[in-house]
Amino acid sequence: MTEMKVSMRHSKLVLMVILVVLLASCARIPTSGPVGKSSEGSAGNVSAPVFLPAGPQPGAAPENIIEDFYRAGSGYEDDYAVAREYLTQASSVAWKPDQRALVYRAARVVPTSVANVYNYELDVAYTVDADGIATQSPPGTMENIPATLTQVDGQWRISAIPDGTAIPEETFKVIYGAFPIYFYDPSFTYAVPDVRWFIKNKTVKAMTSALLAGPAPYLRGAVVSAFPSGIKLARESVPVVSGAAQVDLSAKELTEASAEDRLRMQTQLALTFRSQPDVVNVELRANQDLVRVDDNGSVLPPVQNKNVPARQIAVSGKELVRYENNRISPLPDMQTVSALGPRFPAESPVSQTVAFLNESRTTLYSMVPGQPARALTTRSILTHPSFSLHDWVWAAGPGASGGTEIVAYHPAGIAEGAAVPTVTLAPSWLAGWTIKDLRVSREGVRALVISEQNGKTRVQVAGIIRNADGTPRELTSPITLVTDSEPDQGVWVSDTTIAVMKGAPAANVTPELLSLTSGQPQQLAPWPGLVALSAGNGQEEIYGQSAEGIFQRLGNGWSPQLKGPMDPSFPG
Repeated sequence: MTEMKVSMRHSKLVLMVILVVLLASCARIPTSGPVGKSSEGSAGNVSAPVFLPAGPQPGAAPENIIEDFYRAGSGYEDDYAVAREYLTQASSVAWKPDQRALVYRAARVVPTSVANVYNYELDVAYTVDADGIATQSPPGTMENIPATLTQVDGQWRISAIPDGTAIPEETFKVIYGAFPIYFYDPSFTYAVPDVRWFIKNKTVKAMTSALLAGPAPYLRGAVVSAFPSGIKLARESVPVVSGAAQVDLSAKELTEASAEDRLRMQTQLALTFRSQPDVVNVELRANQDLVRVDDNGSVLPPVQNKNVPARQIAVSGKELVRYENNRISPLPDMQTVSALGPRFPAESPVSQTVAFLNESRTTLYSMVPGQPARALTTRSILTHPSFSLHDWVWAAGPGASGGTEIVAYHPAGIAEGAAVPTVTLAPSWLAGWTIKDLRVSREGVRALVISEQNGKTRVQVAGIIRNADGTPRELTSPITLVTDSEPDQGVWVSDTTIAVMKGAPAANVTPELLSLTSGQPQQLAPWPGLVALSAGNGQEEIYGQSAEGIFQRLGNGWSPQLKGPMDPSFPG
């Protein structure tokens, strides 16, 4: 009996050792060059692996020192202590690794004509700045990082190197993550995500610093922050104590802020920290003293990921109809438009105003209850109309000189026969490009723009800058999303996700999901003959249309819906 117990204990011990070995191997990050071991981190994301590289090898050549230094730059623990071993004492003190990260597809060390000076030549996939703003680059985007070496006690060390790190794309995907920080629309009604890339184990402090620094360039002027300009962290950390993120801010700006602004600051941080499992609530502090944040009910929490109504507007029998619950019904209180041959309708999310094109897509019409349709503009070709929350209807097409123009009209509340307020925008970044589709986001702050030039397609998101009364004034310089296809249309699925595709009535079509939180598109199931897309609230409410009818995305396929209505579109 005693021998049996000993044997059982021995078996359990062996099993536990095997399990520990397996778990340790799962946490290890694969890479070439000198590698140490990996362990699990705990600050901000308990599942994020930690890369522990090896230090310099005795007698290593200059080329190896440079390569191994940048490999060691993936080991961010203890303020990049291992990477600093590859530097001279002076450069170790001066080097600032957090200034940027160059994420590369391939790299090599190239000698220069200057003695002991080398270039680290990279094919750059992403550049991530100190605030986590990532800029994607196409293959073949080369950048050289100069490195100067000298001998210290007979060993080569780097004496001059630019700030920042360079890491392989595969490693980047493991140790970095995409995290939205949040700003407000100008009315403080909606929360707008601004996706940043941070090391997974250092997110709370990084998020806070990025939030205080302000929105990414493509959102500047389109969103607002509750934090006043000039406010800073009072200490270089944001500790999380018993679930409370203690954000210690410069006292003057914090104490002089109104009670409403302090509540909005706290709310903005709470939204930003929602991705962090350690953080339950947020404490604002001034010089480490807790600052009281009162909620008297005058400040409503912002709406996050605004939903659209469940109904769609469509065309059936040459009339505008409502498509809902797989049934069609007449559009309430609207006059007939059959003589105009309506196509591609849109409906305002805040009023009963609708807009549509004619069959040839040359004229944009709007209509409000009790009035006949009115022509807003006629051009050689126009994009699908799109409404914003401010009741402006947007479209794009060539102007009188042939250049691309974006037009917006405000037909709601305008008497029959009166002039409709209009704005024409011609962003410089669209010069020479033809807009294929334009859709305003649900909170009205961003515009999805799909454009084409000489067979090349861009999918971009720009911020919408408005006057105080909501009138559009300009579009910001956009960010560009990566797609594996050449789409000609797209729709918002959520506040961070877009569905795109290139319609083809006689071929299989594979729509893609493009996410602001991922650098890689996600392909949906192909379906024959898809020519139009619409999307409600989330990925299960994506609809496609072909000559065979309307289909709704269902799991990894498509479910047939009603046959008959055309061009369905959710409000917006």
